[in-house]
Amino acid sequence: MTAFGRALAALGLGLLILGGVLLLLARVPLPWGRLPGDVVVHRRGWTLFAPFGTMLLVSVLLTLGVNLLARLFRR
Repeated sequence: MTAFGRALAALGLGLLILGGVLLLLARVPLPWGRLPGDVVVHRRGWTLFAPFGTMLLVSVLLTLGVNLLARLFRR
């Protein structure tokens, strides 16, 4: 039971750190702004922002980065 408690404490600490990093990153402006494909809908009382173009760019960059790291460490 001690190992389980330590694992839960480590997970909680990791989530706390991740939450703090995400809160700090929310204040940093993105260098590319809104990309083509990002959808913004303004209605009375609410706004919907769906960053499809940004998600696609981040997905491609992460895929390339992970594949590059996998190739480097495979040898």
